[in-house]
Amino acid sequence: MSLKLDGKKLSLEIEEKLKKDIEANLNSTKRPPGLAVIRIGEDPASGVYVKNKERACSRVGIKSFIFHLKDTVEQNEVEQLINKLNVDSDIDGMLLQLPIPEKFDEQKLISFINPEKDVDGLNEQNIGKLVKNEPAMRSCTPAGIINLLRSQNITIEGKKIVVIGRSLLVGKPLSLMLLNLNGTVTITHSKTINLNKICKEADILIAAAGKPNLIDSSFVKEGAVIIDVGIHRLTSSDMSKTKLCGDVLLEDVIPKVFAYTPVPGGVGPMTVTMLLVNTIFSWQKQFVLSLTLNDLLP
Repeated sequence: MSLKLDGKKLSLEIEEKLKKDIEANLNSTKRPPGLAVIRIGEDPASGVYVKNKERACSRVGIKSFIFHLKDTVEQNEVEQLINKLNVDSDIDGMLLQLPIPEKFDEQKLISFINPEKDVDGLNEQNIGKLVKNEPAMRSCTPAGIINLLRSQNITIEGKKIVVIGRSLLVGKPLSLMLLNLNGTVTITHSKTINLNKICKEADILIAAAGKPNLIDSSFVKEGAVIIDVGIHRLTSSDMSKTKLCGDVLLEDVIPKVFAYTPVPGGVGPMTVTMLLVNTIFSWQKQFVLSLTLNDLLP
């Protein structure tokens, strides 16, 4: 029987550790960790994600600061807010909830975020440190995937790993993390020729293509580990029902693989948990506390 890599279960275990770490240091810090989230516009999915982050912060004892801006706000006003939060001593972590309306220069805004507070790990300084394999904030989804693999003692070193997708959010930073852990990494994307053949060589196959049910059993070798990063809401032909699915046609793939991540309940919960980890890591550094979370930041 295939092993389910249960991100929900692992995220709750890590949250218990985070809660204890905060409680153990509140007497000396006099304040909990603080996370600021900047949301621009009315994207409904963003609203759900921000609420999820707010609830997760509440569970472990992080104070969240939510800034919901109208899409009529100007680029320079958002930059001014980021600069204000950069110097706010109550804020340890900050993120710009993506996507944002097209009129904004997304990467320029991310560049304004203090790298020490960049809990999404997307500022160019943190990406640069990842390239150099130096300690820094790590992108949340990739770090969550590494921790899922480690939690079940799935070896990365020496394994053939194929990553489908080259985004700055997942594909690129994940490939670098796996490379730093001595995996043999192939990055594929929409222009890759013979994608099926390349995927079938993978010991670990990571699907972050953004296309529902793209990967079926013909892409997967017997006994591989498959990580599904995608999440999509599909509507039935008569429009009466919706269901969540990933980039992988799981029911077709599960009988063939050694381990897999479900959708939902696999990678998603770990992404939010790693956001908490980065925030507390920054808080510990600010107050010169013991850095207890290094093992969670690949």
